[in-house]
This record gives sequence, C-alpha cells and structure tokens, in this order.
Amino acid sequence: MKRVLQAALLALTGAGLLQVALFTEVFLRYVKEGMRPLLIVSGVVLLLLGIAEAWAAYRHREPAEDSHGSHGSHVPRVAWLLFLPALSLLLYAPPELGSYTASREPPKAVAATPDDGFDPLPATSPLPITLGDFASRVQQDRTKAIARRPVTMSGFVTPTSTADEWYLTRLILSCCAADAQSVKVKVYGVRPPKADTWVSITGTWHTTGALGTPSAEVSLDARTLKKIDRPSNGYQDALPLG
Repeated sequence: MKRVLQAALLALTGAGLLQVALFTEVFLRYVKEGMRPLLIVSGVVLLLLGIAEAWAAYRHREPAEDSHGSHGSHVPRVAWLLFLPALSLLLYAPPELGSYTASREPPKAVAATPDDGFDPLPATSPLPITLGDFASRVQQDRTKAIARRPVTMSGFVTPTSTADEWYLTRLILSCCAADAQSVKVKVYGVRPPKADTWVSITGTWHTTGALGTPSAEVSLDARTLKKIDRPSNGYQDALPLG
C-alpha cells in the first residue's frame, strides 16, 4: 500500500504541474514566464516516475496478510494529507501573491542614480511611469523634473492601518514567489478600493520632504483612480498597459 501511495502522489503532482503549465496561465502566479519549460519537464518526469512506481508495486505486490495474519505495511494517516496539495494543482489553484505578501515585505531599495544622471522626461502628460522610476526621480533626481508633473502608474491596493493612506504596489519576482520584492508608492487623496484591487492612478508628487533627496516621501496626490484587470505583466515593475 505504501508504494501505491507514493506512486499516486508522484503522478498527481506531475499531472498538476502539467495542467497549470500547459493548459493555463496559472503558473504565472508563482513563477516567471521563463520557468514554464522547466515546469513542463518536471511534470513529465514526476508523472513517469509515478507510473513506473505503480508498475513496480504491481509486479512486486505483497500478500494481503503475512503468515501471522497481520496486514502489510501500514501507511500513517498523516501521509494521506499529502494528497491535498497534489490535488490542489488539479482542482484548485491558490490565488496570486498580493497585499498580504506586500504588507510583510520591506519595500525594494530605490535604485542608485545613473552615473550620467537621469534622462529628460518625455513631454507626454500624464506621464506613464513605473513605481520604481517614480521613486528614483522623487528621491534622487536633483533636477526635480518630476515636480508638478502629472504621472500615471498602475498596481494593486495594499491597505495601511490609516484609513486615508494606502499603497499602490507591485511585486517583482526574480525567479519565483519565494523571492518576491515589493515596490510601493503611498497614495493620498482618494479612498482605496478593497485590498488587491488593481488600479490605474493619475496624480502628482505629494510634497513631503525635499524633492530630489532621500528625505522626499515616495507618495502621490491622486487625482483620478480607475479599476483595471490584473495585467499580464503583473509581476514586473512595468509601465501601465494601454
């Protein structure tokens, strides 16, 4: 019975990986796009191992009872709980990372100023910008080019303990969900939708601290807010789509 359980776990896990990697985009909730081939290979290997283990268990199956009348090897009850995560890959996929993770992760450090300074900002108004670029401009661009410039950013809602303050957030994956880092911009002026709602915001820098220095708060006075669908580049600090 123990070998049958092992075979079933291997096969279920392999089938689950193939399900999320081949037929859906669910795997993008946990790993980057480039990991898809590795997930497919892993799923195939686990499925084949499960089939091989089942065949071996069938060929070398033990008698139902030994000479003393006792049953074959006993499987601990807790082992059956291992079926739950394996089945979840096939039947239910956990949600993507969001505000729960972001609220427990320190914000990603602001990138250092390039040696040759910042490039001039385009004349587009409002200016589409990433959260990380906005943070760098606010705290390091001594030309203060971001001052009074309407900007547009997108991300999801991360609440704070203060009702009129919240964060526009992006999570960035280097490899997978385990190494997620958060990029946040504090938002003033509009009440947030519920946590994890994806939004596009237009506004100007909230004047706290000295612009172009580390004392400047990475924050925004929002003028407009629009709910959006989660973008395909949701695990990147990317420009607003569209």
